[in-house]
This record gives sequence, structure tokens and C-alpha cells, in this order.
Amino acid sequence: MHDAPPPMPSEPLSHGLRQRHLTMLGLGGVIGAGLFVGSGAGIAVAGPGIVLSYLVAGALAMLVMRMLGEMSAAMPASGSFSVHAERALGRWAGFSAGWLYWFLLVVVLAVEATAAAQIAHGWVPAVEPWAWVLLFMVVFTVANLTSVKNFGEFEFWFATLKVVAILAFLVLGTLAVFGLLPDTDPVGLTHLTGDGGFLPNGWDGVVSGVLTVVFAFGGLEVVTIAAAETADPARAVARAVRSAVVRILFFYVGSMLVIVTVLPWTAQQAGLSPYVKVLDAIGVPSAGQIMNVVIFVALLSALNANLYGSSRMIFSLAERGEAPRGLLKVSAGGGGRVPRRAVLASVAFGFVSVLLNLRWPDTIFLSMLNSVGAVLLFVWALIALSQLRLRARLEQEAPEALALRMWCFPYLTWVTLAALFGVLLLMLTDDATRPQVLWSAGATVLVLLVAGAREWRVRRATGGR
Repeated sequence: MHDAPPPMPSEPLSHGLRQRHLTMLGLGGVIGAGLFVGSGAGIAVAGPGIVLSYLVAGALAMLVMRMLGEMSAAMPASGSFSVHAERALGRWAGFSAGWLYWFLLVVVLAVEATAAAQIAHGWVPAVEPWAWVLLFMVVFTVANLTSVKNFGEFEFWFATLKVVAILAFLVLGTLAVFGLLPDTDPVGLTHLTGDGGFLPNGWDGVVSGVLTVVFAFGGLEVVTIAAAETADPARAVARAVRSAVVRILFFYVGSMLVIVTVLPWTAQQAGLSPYVKVLDAIGVPSAGQIMNVVIFVALLSALNANLYGSSRMIFSLAERGEAPRGLLKVSAGGGGRVPRRAVLASVAFGFVSVLLNLRWPDTIFLSMLNSVGAVLLFVWALIALSQLRLRARLEQEAPEALALRMWCFPYLTWVTLAALFGVLLLMLTDDATRPQVLWSAGATVLVLLVAGAREWRVRRATGGR
């Protein structure tokens, strides 16, 4: 049995975020390059069945977010699920969840910065990619150092552009299906039922599609981290979780349905945006460049969100004595108190990751990327385990704090845990994803060993208390 963790400190950060910031962060936080480009790989393996793959993956993400929303509405904190894990399972769990997620964000940040730089270099070849990376990192570091409101405003407008782009795509695609656009004929269900049928690769294709697309839903967690910096965290996170998850599911599944209805699934291929192919097919001028702009914005949005999320996570770890205390320095910015040292620590490691990506993309950085490939699933599992413990505790001690409740507790929580375990097992049987699971498991074991050593040292210093 572990000792009960110490009481959590009151939140020292500002309340500079508004409800509109949080709502759009939840709505646009996971609408990124994984959807606009990565979905092509899913369609290539699942065919029209990719719609079912997104439904399954989206439902899994929705259940995790409902659990996380329940805990965050009752106990808002900038460390979100790391704090919840510590309260529910002990210091080792909070330490492990926090550091694994921080490492995940700062490594993925490098991928986003590099990809955005490549797009910008294509527009302005005279400027080298490294210079674009430096520019992006400086701009978003300054924005995060000066005020949390700046982060909120960047994300609000980034998310707005992405949402408008997808809505326009859905409208144009639907009109094309019914032949209501100039020079188009009704498509009907031809591409859904032809070309091998709705499940050309059977249910195995749907499962492979789930493995391909499930990680596209990562990023929703930042909503609950940001909620701690709103004026009314409990209400804000409850509203954001309720609205964002269903809408995101609509955008993802709706987009896939339009794509596989307008064009045969065999027209799609991994690495190429299916959105571009559809827009080209229905006669939208300069479709490729339009989507390049949208993808560019999506990458910068994710970069900004990851820098924010990583800085708040490591700040929360420092609050609880699980990271260097020097990171607790909080300065007054234009929008309130900002953890500047935590921001600088996160951007520093993120920039090292970028340099490794630019210099050794297929060796050192690939190993780092593989080591976080399945970390999201481990974090989601910790969220589910934490919710099992905290829900029972809250119902006994503070039932009034449960402003947002997990559906069918505890049955759906157990179903979610089983599904996460199933996804990991399936990844182990797939040659393409097995390295991610093994490397991520190695990174997780390493963090758990450090957490265990710290726990042993604390117990020894306190005589086992």
C-alpha cells in the first residue's frame, strides 16, 4: 500500500483564459496534420471501413476525455491527470504520468516544428528550414512567456481557421456527392459499396485503421490542463469536454465519410492528403496550396499547444517536488502569472529535439519518437485507473463536486481499460507499430524505476511513513 499523497497546493497561476479560448482549444486541439495528411494511410488499409475505425478510435478518446473531464471539473489543476494520478494512486503514478507526458509533448513538438518549416521553405526557398524553426520557436516562446492570454488567442484563431476549413470541406463534399456543384454528377453510394465493398480488407482492415488513427485524437488532454487558468475551472472544463468531444467526432467521421464517398478508396495513398485529392476532384482551384496553408496552421497550432501543455505539466511536477524547485518561479505577465522558467525548460528541450530531428531523423530522433509512440495509451490507462479510485472517493467525500460524471460507472471505465490493453496487444502483433510499443514500454519502465527509487528514498528518509 502506498502512503496518501500530500495535499495539493493551491493553483498559483493566472486566470487569463476565457471560455471561448477553452472551447476552441478543445475543438481544434486535435484537428491537425494527423487528420489532414495521416488519414490517407488509414484509408489505404481500411477502405471505406475507415469510417468505422474513426468511430471506434473516437469513442475510445471520448470515454477517456469524459473520465478526465469528471476529475478535472471536480479537482482542477494545471497538472491535470498527473495530479489526479498522484491523488488516486500515489506519488509514483503522478511522477510517471507527468514526466511521460512532458517527454511526449517536447518530442512531438520537434516533428511539428520541422514539418511546418518544410512547408514554409517550399513557399520561401531562400530561407533555410532551420531558420523557420528558429522563428517559430522564438515567436511561440515569447507568446507563452508574456501572457497565458496570448496562448489562448493564438489557439482560438488557429482553431477557428481549422474548423472553418473542415466545415467548408464538408459542405463542398456533400454538394459533390449529390451532384449539386458545377460540372459534377451525383456520386451516390457507388464508392462505398463498389471497389471491393465497404470493408474491402475485412474487419482486419478496420482494426488496422484504428491502430493508424487512434493517436490522431491525442491532444484533447491539454483542455483540462488549461482549465486551471480560467476564472471558473470546474464549469469551464465541463462545458469544453461536453461540446468538444462530440463535435470533433463529427468532424473526423464526417470528413472520412465524405472522402470515401466522393472518391474510390483506392485513389488514396499514405503520405498524401485525401483532402487535396477530393478538392482537386471537385474542381477547387489551387486545392493543394489551400490545404498546405491549413496544414501549416494546424502544425503551428499543435506546436503552440504542446509548448503550453509541457510547461504547465513540468511546473505542476515542480509544485509537488517531482521536478527541480527552480522551475516554480512565476512572473507577472500582461495577462497574469506565467511560469517562465517552466516555459524555457520545455522550449529548450524541444529545441534540442528539433536539432536532433534535423541532423539525425532516422537514427537518434527516430528512437526518441518511437519511445513516445505508445505513451499516449499508457497515459490514458493511468487516467482510467485514477478515475476508478477517485470517483468512489468523491462520491463518499464530496458528491457535490461531480459536476460532470462518467457514463455507466464503473463498467465503461473497465471497458475502456480493456480496449486500451487490446490496442497495445494489436500493436505488438503489427510489424509497423511493434517498435513503438517496445520503445515506449522501455521508456515507461525507466520512468517507473526512477519513480520507485524516489519513493524508496523518501520512505527511508521518513522511516517508512
